[in-house]
Amino acid sequence: MKHLNKSINCTALAMTACVLVLAGCSKAETPAEVRNDVAEARQDAAKDVAEARSDAASENTEAAKEMGTATAEGAYDVAVAKAEGEHKIATEKCEAMAGDAQKACKAAADAALDSAKAQAKSQMAQSKPN
Repeated sequence: MKHLNKSINCTALAMTACVLVLAGCSKAETPAEVRNDVAEARQDAAKDVAEARSDAASENTEAAKEMGTATAEGAYDVAVAKAEGEHKIATEKCEAMAGDAQKACKAAADAALDSAKAQAKSQMAQSKPN
């Protein structure tokens, strides 16, 4: 009997956790929360782009020694960091929406990220010396 009660309690706890997790999905945030999240995402994006540029500059120094390959890779890294930053901002803006609108917004942000990455990869391939 004691084991059964413990099992029931664990099951109830797990179900409560699942309900709480699911209740938080696709829920619109307040405008203040969205503004804060967007501002935070912009700061993160700016930091990531700055780091990518710094890394690209370091790679470009190496590139002078290695015939320019790193220049294309550095430009790719910067483009991807910028795209990921823009993706973070876009997904944070989606938090102002709820339900299907939020899902569609996030899907559009994901598609834009994938497109930007593909374009950066294409440009890198064209820029690399043969």
